[in-house]
Amino acid sequence: MARPPATSPADGYAERLAVAWWIWPCALATGALLAAEVHLGYDGLRAWVPYAVLLPLTVGLLWWLGRIQVRITGGELWVDDAHIPLPYLVAAEPLDAAGKQEALGRELHPFAFVVHRPWVRGAVRIVLDDPEDPTPYWVISSRKPAELVAALGLPLPAREEAPADAQENKDAPEDADARAGTDGSGAGRELRAP
Repeated sequence: MARPPATSPADGYAERLAVAWWIWPCALATGALLAAEVHLGYDGLRAWVPYAVLLPLTVGLLWWLGRIQVRITGGELWVDDAHIPLPYLVAAEPLDAAGKQEALGRELHPFAFVVHRPWVRGAVRIVLDDPEDPTPYWVISSRKPAELVAALGLPLPAREEAPADAQENKDAPEDADARAGTDGSGAGRELRAP
């Protein structure tokens, strides 16, 4: 494929997957509680060392957990250090919390590239078409999945339809799985580029 242009209309999209605000007080309170436990065993100057160590360590850990950035720049999609040129992306699907759970559960392909942050509810599944890469798609946590899909300018992926007899009898999923020749794991479903 040809090299992507130096700039694209999507350039400038950026989102940091920072830790949610409510996690900070909970984590700092836990760090202070641990420091207080150690404080009870010592007196004098040594009693304050746990506070001087644990509280900055907690702040550093929370900052490190929220360092991942999703951005589109220079004709490439960047997720932390991973990047792929936009021409290799063929479809994108915004996922809500339930869709993210399905995408990371039963539907997850073993070769998929995943950047999951549990405190971010939404996600985007991006289908790839790179002949040199066995990765079928990326699943990326995003607080603004619809905006990321719009910035990428990609169509929704076409889903493989279930067999007609499985759609008629939705009350008995075990029977539908047996007729479709699957074990109910969802392994028979695939995402396809439009």
